[in-house]
Amino acid sequence: MTVSLLWRQMRPGQWPKNLLVFAAFLFHIPHDTLSMLLFESAALILFFAVSGCVYIGNDYFDLASDRANPEKQNRPMASGALKPRTALTFAGVVALVAFAVAWKVTPYLTLLLILYVLINIAYTLRLKHIVILDIFAIAAGFVIRAVAGAVAIGVLLTPWFLLCALLLALFLATGKRKSEWERAKMDGEWHRAVLHEYSPALLDQFSVITAALVIVSYAMFTFTAHRNEALMASIPLVIYGVFRYLQLVQVHGQGGHPEHTLWQDRHILVTVLLFGVTVITALCWHR
Repeated sequence: MTVSLLWRQMRPGQWPKNLLVFAAFLFHIPHDTLSMLLFESAALILFFAVSGCVYIGNDYFDLASDRANPEKQNRPMASGALKPRTALTFAGVVALVAFAVAWKVTPYLTLLLILYVLINIAYTLRLKHIVILDIFAIAAGFVIRAVAGAVAIGVLLTPWFLLCALLLALFLATGKRKSEWERAKMDGEWHRAVLHEYSPALLDQFSVITAALVIVSYAMFTFTAHRNEALMASIPLVIYGVFRYLQLVQVHGQGGHPEHTLWQDRHILVTVLLFGVTVITALCWHR
């Protein structure tokens, strides 16, 4: 019973965010090796574990607000089914084991995992209450994942790719805030005080700006990263994916859970799959 509660408290439904770890592996095709696949898989599993521990820590500090939130009050700690001390002890042990395993892969991976944890602690305690910085703190976690994936297999990421990761994360975080704002207004419950510092018009502007920059930065990445014209075939898929996500956020009020949108929206899912196939085909063809 306790194991099941701990598993739920680690929020595995949000773990798909960690798949960004595999970005470096994807764009390093066809030069990847089996050992690289194993190291990248290890990095992914480590981020699954550490991000789960971070969620436990976040929920511990947010217990009071979670108990008053209809969407979060059924989480194990908030509902009282799981003792906070048990959850924190478990998270501490898992995190320490993850750091030790990461050190075996490369010490830099351990440092990135620790940085990821520290940024999330700062976000939970302070940054999530500071307008705009809250969005950047969320985005930083995605950039760390991308860098960690590259570090795990000893691959250098270009500045354009890192910029893509940052801008995409800002785009998704902005959509998340827009969804939260709309839900808070509808329910009359402002569980995040920082939402008062935003407006739908401002968040829409942020979304449009970051959407445009995501497309431009990815285009520049394809132009410069591999000297491979075939990779440019993936640009329309990126444009379509960005446009589709904008529609979901601004027309249908979705975006509160980007990781769920990936699996639940057929258009987004098919676009992501086609993007992966296109990139792999382009890189192998260039070989």
